[in-house]
Amino acid sequence: MYNRIQREQHQVDQKDAAIGARRVETYNPTKVGLLGSSHRFPTMPHSYEELRAAALDILSGREKAPYEPSQYEHLSLGIGQVLAQREGRVQLGNFGATYPLDAQDKETLLELFWDLFRQGIITLGLNDNNRAFPFFRPTKLGQQIAQGQAAYFFHDVSSYEAAIRKEVPDMNDVTLLYLKEAMQAFRSGCMLSATVMLGVAVEHTFMLLLEVLEGNTTHRKTFASVFTERTLLQKFNKFRNLLEPMLKTFPSEIREDLDTHFAGILSVIRTFRNQSGHPTGKIIDREQTFVLLQLAIPYCRKQYQLMKFFK
Repeated sequence: MYNRIQREQHQVDQKDAAIGARRVETYNPTKVGLLGSSHRFPTMPHSYEELRAAALDILSGREKAPYEPSQYEHLSLGIGQVLAQREGRVQLGNFGATYPLDAQDKETLLELFWDLFRQGIITLGLNDNNRAFPFFRPTKLGQQIAQGQAAYFFHDVSSYEAAIRKEVPDMNDVTLLYLKEAMQAFRSGCMLSATVMLGVAVEHTFMLLLEVLEGNTTHRKTFASVFTERTLLQKFNKFRNLLEPMLKTFPSEIREDLDTHFAGILSVIRTFRNQSGHPTGKIIDREQTFVLLQLAIPYCRKQYQLMKFFK
């Protein structure tokens, strides 16, 4: 009996040892950076937009990368570090650790890198004496975009809210709720839901403008026919026609890009919203939805400029 128990215990010990060996192999500090070169946690693949935002943050200097972002691999490591910091995966005191992208993110980054090149945001080489890949540098256009002069930067709900608040400090809380919900849906991969929420937000902003007009004793009679229209589209078309003769009286900041940032964006977002809110079967892809999230910001800014004027 004693010998049998010993044999059984020996078998258990061997199994435990084998499991332990596999764990050591899986979590080998020299491989995953618990004590050295790199550190990995299981992560979900990141979206194209998340990688792009991190890349532009690094190129602009808003985020500090472990290496100068002058060659492709350094940019890859820098993006991995930035994403790890944003997701709380960086361990304090683990000096020298790197957070490389996983295989799928690396494939996305390769596509992103050449997109940035084709878009004229980066060019190859360090200078005229070194023109070759994997070295690269931002172009003048790229420097402007990276500094935020030609784009809005956000990668999650909080950064999207910050971008909105920066442009429209007195944003209505209800409108902001729907915009944040749109961003949350986008982050979750629910493009149809995100588009519907954006549509609700831009329409609500327009209705707020009409409320301001209705309370304005000077302009209320001018726009009285707008308030009697039944549908939002009818209200918008009537408002646009009545607004046209008044444009010369507006400050230059309102006149500038008014048609684009008001009528144009509202029309685009409403079109996508209608396609998403009805069973058309049309798929809204991630890139289209991301553009709509960005367009909502200058649209709201222009609407609030009009509100301020009519108040």
